[in-house]
Amino acid sequence: MKTSLKLLTCITVAFLSLVPCRLDGYEERNLITAAIDELSQGSLAPESTGWLPYPGYEDRPAWQKMFGDYSQTIIAEGAKYLDYRWQPVLASAYLEYERSGDRQVMERPYEANRKALNILALAELAEGKGRFMDAIADGLWFSCQMFSWAYSAHLPRQSSSRSLPDCNEQIIDLGSAGYAASISLICTLLADRLDAIDPSIRAAARQAVKEKILNPYMDKSLYEAHWWLAEDWRPGQIINNWNPWCNSNVLLCFLLMENDRNIVDKAIRFSAASTDRFLNYVKGDGACEEGPSYWGHAAGKLYDYLKILECATGGEFNLFGNSLVRSMGEYISRSSIGDGWVVNFADATAKMTPDIPLVYRYGKDCGSREMEDFALSLLYDGKRFRRPRIPLGNDIWRSLESIRYSSMMIHELDSLNVLCASAENASGDLYGTPEIMRSLRSEVPACTWYPETEFAYMRNSDGWFLAAKGGYNNESHNHNDVGTFILFIDGSPVFIDAGVGTYTKKTFSHERYTIWSMQSSWHNLPEVNGTSQIFGDEFRARGTDCNIRKRTFSTDIAGAYSSAAGCSSWTRSYTLKDDALEITDRFSLSERIAADTVNFLVRGSASISSDMSAVTIETDGVRITLDYPEGMAISVAQMILDDPRLSNVWGSSIKRISFVSPPDSGLKGKYVFRVERVE
Repeated sequence: MKTSLKLLTCITVAFLSLVPCRLDGYEERNLITAAIDELSQGSLAPESTGWLPYPGYEDRPAWQKMFGDYSQTIIAEGAKYLDYRWQPVLASAYLEYERSGDRQVMERPYEANRKALNILALAELAEGKGRFMDAIADGLWFSCQMFSWAYSAHLPRQSSSRSLPDCNEQIIDLGSAGYAASISLICTLLADRLDAIDPSIRAAARQAVKEKILNPYMDKSLYEAHWWLAEDWRPGQIINNWNPWCNSNVLLCFLLMENDRNIVDKAIRFSAASTDRFLNYVKGDGACEEGPSYWGHAAGKLYDYLKILECATGGEFNLFGNSLVRSMGEYISRSSIGDGWVVNFADATAKMTPDIPLVYRYGKDCGSREMEDFALSLLYDGKRFRRPRIPLGNDIWRSLESIRYSSMMIHELDSLNVLCASAENASGDLYGTPEIMRSLRSEVPACTWYPETEFAYMRNSDGWFLAAKGGYNNESHNHNDVGTFILFIDGSPVFIDAGVGTYTKKTFSHERYTIWSMQSSWHNLPEVNGTSQIFGDEFRARGTDCNIRKRTFSTDIAGAYSSAAGCSSWTRSYTLKDDALEITDRFSLSERIAADTVNFLVRGSASISSDMSAVTIETDGVRITLDYPEGMAISVAQMILDDPRLSNVWGSSIKRISFVSPPDSGLKGKYVFRVERVE
């Protein structure tokens, strides 16, 4: 047991080393605090919970209007949980994380309970007959008896360093803050109904939220455990999606469960200062270095935080006109390649659909027609624009907000369907629909350059999409991938970024870079002098430049390798032409130690021509040739994908094409690769 405890402590320290290390880019904007300071003097705390943008429980016509056509669907979903058996989260389930690294054993029953509670509450609000109240009371009572609402994977932040909750110490993480916010909303919206059963239910819930969230939130002794607050921020510390994710949920808890208005006012200002540090950390170009998979938790949760504060102040606080907030939102639109494919640098999956109602709401409040149209475009099913599904997962605030905004969205969708119908010709061909779809993406520029994050997205008129990056090897959810790229043609992935597998203890430990998908050798990058890129803040690109008019991108990636590479410069450049992509590596070495290997990751088949001059790659009916420098040896390796998070995207395997230079190659030179379509 002592050995396992030492290992767990080591892993926890290693996880921290992945979180706090960044030396540049922090700008003291303090946008939220500045906006608060401009408000009228006095307490920021509302006098009651009447600020919530929802009707009182007894106002059935208002609830029926808000739920609209979603009412019956949600009620039917809730009926499935009337006899739900609340699942205990056993001690062994928590401990499994430190024993095997498996976090799902604990999270599966935990998330199932949370989902059941939220759906039951939504169903009761939709129906209003009291039918779901006993099940809701059971869920609240059951939840309040848990020692902690934090995930086992995050509990090693406790003083014990264990993954089993310590009943004498409460840690706020993504799980506990979200669970508490749900309980706070449910207890507020169903207050009279719960009290009619027994006032002890809400009293127990309030006490549980107080012990697990309100008391520890501003406790200085827990600042280190609550690293996401960035309360002790110093240059070099990363501030990621945890900050707005936790702060938005904790803010809800204080606004709904704390009766002392002085404490609420203090908590609002404290949370504003903390969330400001996230906004200070985000680069001015608005890109999410964690990738599209985390957009909903980073920019999306910032939006939730700002919306909650706007509602709680009666609209006096409003930051949605800020250009940075808008750019952070539009990142999710720019990162969409089409047909569900996204630019998946870092720990992002390559195929995903964002929370469509969230994208729409964000765009509506920020005045971004691009985001609104992007959300609408995602709802086209090939024949018509379908109505959005309301997310009924573990975030009841987002569920309610999606429902509240749904009538506006449905009105626009109905208008689009009228246009589609009018575009049909006599034979029923939807000849006008492609033009309608193009119009929904007309606000998106062909090329986008994020100069601070060093992401470049480029499209040509022939259906080619290129994304490339510079950056450094300690970005949030980092992969060692400075200088990499992906290429899609006609919406099909050709050169890919594999992404990330299922999260385990190893993913966020000192062993992270033993995982193949984190290594530069399994990205579209060179092994310089036989060496791969290194993890660390100092291993970074330099001189990164992009010309979106000429569709060129270049970056010197020599600094991403250790001194063992003996490399003074290695400039990787991309030129996206009208009918081709040129990839050039121009290098200068201090000594030749080993051969260089230039790797490319592809989906689909890869075959070498008989004269060994080119490789033909085929995927989804798209065929391209990859011409490479004379004299380089070529090999193709296959990576079998047995992790469902990867195989669900790419299939059973992907391939790596490797080009190896002659061992006696010079100290200076260049390698030029050319990609062309085969018609």
